[in-house]
Amino acid sequence: MNRPHLSSVLSSHFDEFSSCAPKLELLWQEMVEQACVCHDLLVRGLLATGIRSHADFASALAALLGRKLGDRSVAADALVELVKESFDAQPEIVCAAAADMVAIRERDPACPDYVTPFLFFKGFHAVQSYRVAHWLWRAGRRHLALHLQSRGSELFGVDIHPAARLGRRILFDHGTGIVVGETSIIEDDVSILQEVTLGGTGKHSGDRHPKVRRGVLIGAGAKVLGNIEVGEGAKIGAGSIVLESVPPFTTVVGNPARKVGTKHSGMPALSMDQMLPPIDYII
Repeated sequence: MNRPHLSSVLSSHFDEFSSCAPKLELLWQEMVEQACVCHDLLVRGLLATGIRSHADFASALAALLGRKLGDRSVAADALVELVKESFDAQPEIVCAAAADMVAIRERDPACPDYVTPFLFFKGFHAVQSYRVAHWLWRAGRRHLALHLQSRGSELFGVDIHPAARLGRRILFDHGTGIVVGETSIIEDDVSILQEVTLGGTGKHSGDRHPKVRRGVLIGAGAKVLGNIEVGEGAKIGAGSIVLESVPPFTTVVGNPARKVGTKHSGMPALSMDQMLPPIDYII
């Protein structure tokens, strides 16, 4: 059966569930077909319970998140129903999750299909758990939101405060050690690698965390601290300590980070190009 290329269909900027629903159905059909390809006896049950036993993407995602986040304090079945409640109240959460997954498929060479990030990539799981926690936070159910934050940190090694604001088509590559503070903003089409911190610089309250604009790539181990702005299309080299705002389409590296090379024109988050211009200093 010939279908439109899913990357081009689902990467489009859709904001309302009415325009998202047909794309979700197309994506789900593809995922079910991919789940039928594996014939490993030890994995077939996982693919059945994770994919094939569900009617659609939303129900499969709710079951996956509930099963992973459930514990003795809040049972898995109760969390599945909670996730479904968030999807019913705000269907755009499901659209954002699908867009995140397609972005991972496009940008990560270790991702051969859509089933792989859905079932196995904890960066994806952490971001989707955050989306439910953020809905709870905005609804005033803050203790439950913080419980999901805590469980996500325990399970996935990723700590995203439920008050932070994340856009769509977000890639947390590997995910391990990523920390996103309370007043952080991550706009659409951002890629962040492992061990990155978007943190504050002290114990003062208020707006104190970074604002990461569209198309930014943040390399592994970078620390971006304070109420600063990382401009659209910027690139932060691995291991950098960023304490000042970064202009758009600029590469910074080092401790403390400084600009290197000349401005570029592309979106490094999409290309995942982590190469740096020649550096004229040594730390």
